[in-house]
Amino acid sequence: MAAPKKGRRPAGGQSRPGRALALILIAMVALTGGMFWSGHTTPRLGIDLAGGTSITLKAKAEPGQEDAVNETNMNTAVGIIERRVNGLGVSEAEVQTQGRENIIVNIPRGVNEKQAREQVGTTAQLYFRPVLTYAPSEQPAPDASSSASPKPSASGATADSGKKDEKSATPSSSTPSSSASTQGRALSEALKAPSPTPTASGSATPKSSESPKASGTPSTDPATSALEQKFAALNCLDPKQRAAAGQGVKPADSTVACGKNAIGQWEKYLLGPAEVDGKDVDNAKGVLDQQRGMWIVNMEFTDEGAKKFSKITSKLSQQQEPQNQFAIVLDGEVVSAPSVRTTLSANAEISGSFTQQSAQDLGNILSYGALPLSFDTQSVDTVTAALGGEQLEAGLIAGAIGLALVVLYLVVYYRGLSLIALLSLAVSALLTYVIMALLGPAIGFALNLPAVCGAIVAIGITADSFIVYFERIRDEVREGRSLRPAVERAWPRARRTILVSDFVSFLAAAVLFLVTVGKVQGFAFTLGLTTLLDVVVVFLFTKPLMTLLARTKFYGEGHAWSGLDPKRLGAKPPLRRTRRVSAPVDPKEA
Repeated sequence: MAAPKKGRRPAGGQSRPGRALALILIAMVALTGGMFWSGHTTPRLGIDLAGGTSITLKAKAEPGQEDAVNETNMNTAVGIIERRVNGLGVSEAEVQTQGRENIIVNIPRGVNEKQAREQVGTTAQLYFRPVLTYAPSEQPAPDASSSASPKPSASGATADSGKKDEKSATPSSSTPSSSASTQGRALSEALKAPSPTPTASGSATPKSSESPKASGTPSTDPATSALEQKFAALNCLDPKQRAAAGQGVKPADSTVACGKNAIGQWEKYLLGPAEVDGKDVDNAKGVLDQQRGMWIVNMEFTDEGAKKFSKITSKLSQQQEPQNQFAIVLDGEVVSAPSVRTTLSANAEISGSFTQQSAQDLGNILSYGALPLSFDTQSVDTVTAALGGEQLEAGLIAGAIGLALVVLYLVVYYRGLSLIALLSLAVSALLTYVIMALLGPAIGFALNLPAVCGAIVAIGITADSFIVYFERIRDEVREGRSLRPAVERAWPRARRTILVSDFVSFLAAAVLFLVTVGKVQGFAFTLGLTTLLDVVVVFLFTKPLMTLLARTKFYGEGHAWSGLDPKRLGAKPPLRRTRRVSAPVDPKEA
């Protein structure tokens, strides 16, 4: 006797819906617990909601280097600016490129705007150049004294080899050669004599016994003559002249620059070719010198930089003042010009009129390197916390209105089925909130206004998935099937439609995220995240819950308020098979 065949499970059937519900419940509890454990119970807000500063920088190429504005240099600049801003103690700043030549820096509320602008906009091109000569700048006119408002800089610096007895702390303003009676002779000697350091062609440094003699003959070299005229005409009290002094000069060329001495007076310098640059600095840090009670910047060189530094200081130590000085030039301005009396190695020190903040800022800039490009600040927009709160409130009101309209439609049209939809929306909203709160500290995700718009749009996408499933169930009921088989038969058809719809939405969000920058990416990210969560919620919550409720009397028997009343849906009577009765055969006809 053959064993009876087991009943086949309906297509798309789910024998254990409680297992899927338990799984999503465990995931919700775990994520919520992780949110409270991390201490970040609210999503991190962007500057348009929480307030902050947005800075737009535009890259500019130096003369003759028009191809320098490229993707590689822009990405390098983004990384350096991000490390500088993070060096201020800001771990939530957003730095990204926009187009081919713009960089957007978004800094949240609580950061000093002026300090941040200096950090992100400073090119930090650092060079160590030998001093050929220098002179005090002209006295300011009565109406021009207030126009010079330079940022604090260091002068009278020392170079440190690690031994106290090898320091030289000779302020540039205290050397006898700075007097007006000797400036003409010093300038003439510096320009006509061989450079005290190797030039681009590798010329040797003259010994101290070969110090150049004064000469009253004017220079015949056009380049030297032009530099001499530029030095003589330079007025460091004029901010425009200070800014333009070293612009467009190659490291291998001599140049002029401005800087402040130890007593805060502007001086102009004639400098030789750069021997060491900022790339040779391995680490720099602003520290407090306990012995002298002043803030200084300690620098450590790389192995290659230490060799260069040792070589240049060895040659400078054999020269007479002022040609035994090297200038530390940052973005075209002399921040220090220490004298050298002995050969130095891997360490150097910049000292002068530093405050704690200026010393730490300079160390921060030098540590993270020079930007490969120069930048102009195009705009600085500040969003107050009050304005951000108003925008957030408006976004939440818009979301509440949209959700209320969806709920009203579901209740009126689907009646009892609206309970399943509302519970599913609540689960989706909870998961979205918790994940956004966790993504803030994890990947730096910030909820901005476009992201709020993405979440509002996602309400419609999530509700659309429920509607697709409910309509498939109703179609099965209209065909005359009872609810339990209708739920299972409708699922495969609805599942395909939901997956295709969500795939298209996620693809659109991914493309939008990749091809856009700035705040629009927040919209795309939120839209993609909520689309993925829609699939999770429909598969692990909506379908299992519908399967369980179909077993209840209220839904299973098609109550008038269940949304599945066969009469209201115009259901066909169930199809029944009938036996065909054969007519009796007349014997006569047979």
